Amino acid sequence: MKLIKLLALVWVTSVLVSCGGDDTNKASVSTITWDMPTPYSDAVFHTKNIHAFAAEVKQLTDGHLNIQVHSGASLYKHPEIKRAIRSGQVPIGEVLISLLGNEDPLFQVDSLPLLATSYDRARKLWQVSRPEIEALLDKQGLKLLYAVPWPPQGLYTKKPINVVEDMEGAKIRVYNALLSRLVELLGGNPSTVQSPEIPQAFSTGLINAMITSPSTGVSSQCWDFVSHYYDIQAWIPKNMVFVNKRAFDRLTPDMQNALLAAARHAEERGWEMSEKETAEKTRTLSSNGMFVLKPTLEFQNSLDEIKIQMESEWEATAGKSGAVILKAMNEN
Repeated sequence: MKLIKLLALVWVTSVLVSCGGDDTNKASVSTITWDMPTPYSDAVFHTKNIHAFAAEVKQLTDGHLNIQVHSGASLYKHPEIKRAIRSGQVPIGEVLISLLGNEDPLFQVDSLPLLATSYDRARKLWQVSRPEIEALLDKQGLKLLYAVPWPPQGLYTKKPINVVEDMEGAKIRVYNALLSRLVELLGGNPSTVQSPEIPQAFSTGLINAMITSPSTGVSSQCWDFVSHYYDIQAWIPKNMVFVNKRAFDRLTPDMQNALLAAARHAEERGWEMSEKETAEKTRTLSSNGMFVLKPTLEFQNSLDEIKIQMESEWEATAGKSGAVILKAMNEN
């Protein structure tokens, strides 16, 4: 009798373990967690938008696809993120598009000075250049989800700038090759300085001017070093979020549709956040004593001449795709 009870207990235990194992396997198959690196802190509006994107993906998939955001370059440094996604170390991430300019000139297009000098122009540029960017990523096993712009880039100086000759000899902070070329054509001397190093660069005399967004101007408390901000809106660069195609293909169709829907919403929301950020940060510059100005007609005319020269130089490297984009942008 004791033997029968013992055998019955063993059978019941084995059934419970078996059932428990089945449930665990189902959970592991139906619930996916993606690690997502981004180079910016949680305080930056791009990262806030990504957190909202991740929350919507989780909601739309009933918790079956979870995106764990790793902000502030805590998982990978900015230049490492694309390679990590392409190699499958992580499935998804965010980078500044122009950071990839050394790979192909088309990745530089939204940082081509004076091509898109308003949000309306930036939207048109994204419309005509997106297919080319998507095609470049597709060849590398990557799928574009969405892109969101930074505020427009303006000119910060210690003195009034009425004509281009006033820029002669200025030591200007730069952060990419196209900006260096612009500074040279303005008659200035480019000096590479990362955002966190801006205050020190001004205080040591390494730079005495810069071209950057109102956001960076505020975060660096530029009013301690410069007095004038010219809203030239030199360009409106974008960050993009993309995914490893193999990881995307492993999702169920419903998960794929949810991810793409959340991406569309993130792009729309992000552009609105960017415009709001521009207005708020520009007001902050003014409230801290900065002269917030538009360029004079003479200076703007010089900028227009530089624009034509830089477009010609860029087109020579970007080939037919670049020519198509420029033609579309310069049509009335």
